[in-house]
This record gives sequence, C-alpha cells and structure tokens, in this order.
Amino acid sequence: MAQQAKKIAVILSGCGVFDGSEIHESVITLLSLDMAEAEAVCYAPNIPHRHVINHGTKEESKGEIRNVLTEAARIARGKIQDLSKAKVAELDGAVFPGGFGAVKNLSSFSVDGARCSVDKSVVKFIEGMHKAGKPMAFLCIAPAICAKVLGAKGVSVTIGNDTATAKVIEELGAKHVECKVNEIHVDKVNKIVSTPSYMYADASVSKVAEGINKCIQTLIKLTV
Repeated sequence: MAQQAKKIAVILSGCGVFDGSEIHESVITLLSLDMAEAEAVCYAPNIPHRHVINHGTKEESKGEIRNVLTEAARIARGKIQDLSKAKVAELDGAVFPGGFGAVKNLSSFSVDGARCSVDKSVVKFIEGMHKAGKPMAFLCIAPAICAKVLGAKGVSVTIGNDTATAKVIEELGAKHVECKVNEIHVDKVNKIVSTPSYMYADASVSKVAEGINKCIQTLIKLTV
C-alpha cells in the first residue's frame, strides 16, 4: 500500500517581496515540497495589506488597497484558503516563506519590533501546530513571527547574521543562531526549522534554494 503524501501548509502573506510573500522563496518552497512528494496546501489570512509598494520604484502606492489572501492567490495559482479555516489535525507540517509581508501583514514586527502584534489567525495556527507537535519551517525574516508567538517556549531560530534583528528576536525570548544563506538551523525540541534565505539580500537564487531545500527535507523528516 502506497504511503500517503505528507500534507504541508504554506502560509503566504501577499505577493511581492516588499509588501507580501517573497516570490522566489514561495515558489522554491512549493517546488521543493512537490519534489519531496508532499502535498502543499496554501493559506493566507483574509486581511488588508499594511500598505502597497510599487516594486519598480520601491515607493508606497498611496491610497491603493489590496487584500493579503487575494494577492497570495497569485502565487498559489488560485488554490488557496483562508488561514482562519485551517485545521491542524489535517496537516503534517507548515512552512512560512519570508518577504516583508511576514512582518507587515502577518505581524507588525517591521514597525513595532519586540512590541509587535501577530494576526490572530496566525497565532492560533502556530500555537495549534506547536501544541500538536507538528513541525514548522520559517524562512528569511519569518522566524521573527515564530519568536513572537513561541518565544516563551525557548525556541531557537536563524535569520542569518543580521545582528540588529537577531537582538530583537532574543528580546522576545527566542535564541538566535547565526547561519549562512545555504544553511539551516534545527530546533529539535520544538520541531522548528529555519534558514536565512534573502536575509542575505545579495544571495544568488541557487544558494537560497539550497537552504530552502534543506529546510523542506528536514521538515518532512520531522513529520515522522
């Protein structure tokens, strides 16, 4: 009898590095999951963007309003669900790609630092997965969300070598471990895997992919 494919949630935060999910990281995640013969199930919270950024000029598009779930559907090719409807019991693991949406839409980390808030559906999901002992992977800046929600659990994560961000993560109660772009950090106790990805802004897409692939492979192993 064939083994049932692992069902892994991919939590998106919009579409585009400066105000949503980092597209390279998101697509590499989906490809890596598919190559591991896992089933990716995409989710995003049904909330408005904090703001919209013109990715050509990198300036805010004043007065433009976009929805996180609607924008994330672009990456998911329309196959996406409202995160508030996710059922932990039906999932084996989860991945949070990076991009500024993680710290602007899923949380307010980009403006509030250690005093940030996290969207209630994101908090409920992360706490539910952790309580159920199911592994999660956080890419790029997304470990900041993990630190905010699970800092009291003593989680350890990496965002690379950005000392300022690492300091805030440790203020939240988490431990930061420095890693290269193509490396991962594994918190075996809490079943949290993380990799820096484009926290190294000048990194090649192949190095980013190497780190994400390691992350996904480890995540799958932790579902056993």
